[in-house]
Amino acid sequence: MILPIVAYGDPVLRKVGVEISKDHLNLQQLISDMFETMNNAFGVGLAAPQVGKAIRLFIVETKPFAERDEDDDEDDDEFTPEERKQLEAFRCVFINAKIIEEEGKEWVFNEGCLSIPKIREDVLRKPKVRIQYYDENFIFFDETFEGLIARVIQHEYDHIEGKLFTDKISPLRKRLLKGKLTDISKGKVQIGYKMRFPNK
Repeated sequence: MILPIVAYGDPVLRKVGVEISKDHLNLQQLISDMFETMNNAFGVGLAAPQVGKAIRLFIVETKPFAERDEDDDEDDDEFTPEERKQLEAFRCVFINAKIIEEEGKEWVFNEGCLSIPKIREDVLRKPKVRIQYYDENFIFFDETFEGLIARVIQHEYDHIEGKLFTDKISPLRKRLLKGKLTDISKGKVQIGYKMRFPNK
């Protein structure tokens, strides 16, 4: 089932998510619905707060990055064949995640968010992340990710910490975006997927 994605301005996006157990009510259905919702909106990640649930759950599927790169001019490929293969294959559920370490020299990438449609900004993040989490079967993992996959994980992890990518941009950029962000919260934005607006 496709769920409405919560728009900027909703208080749930500012809540720190609570940990859940494997017996969490309808957990597998929620995970399935989140993948359907994310894919319908052509996203690469989605966190539970974005569908109105302040719990420590997010999903990542980076295949759209690889597909977009493949559609571009072949002489200007953004990724190596190995990187594209990794992006095509990566699909993961993160439950009760905890980032242990972020490493490396910060790099910039133009980020967007399904809860903040039509706005993209350059965001600095470290290229390597070590994270502990449980998957959908509540199997524990302690893994290190790099590059674009690490970035998507960091972006979604911010959501379960009550943070948004717009928190990472300069005060000047924030002021310039204030009107657009207010419009998004009121539903004054053209989008191709189902959303819930806090101030509509």
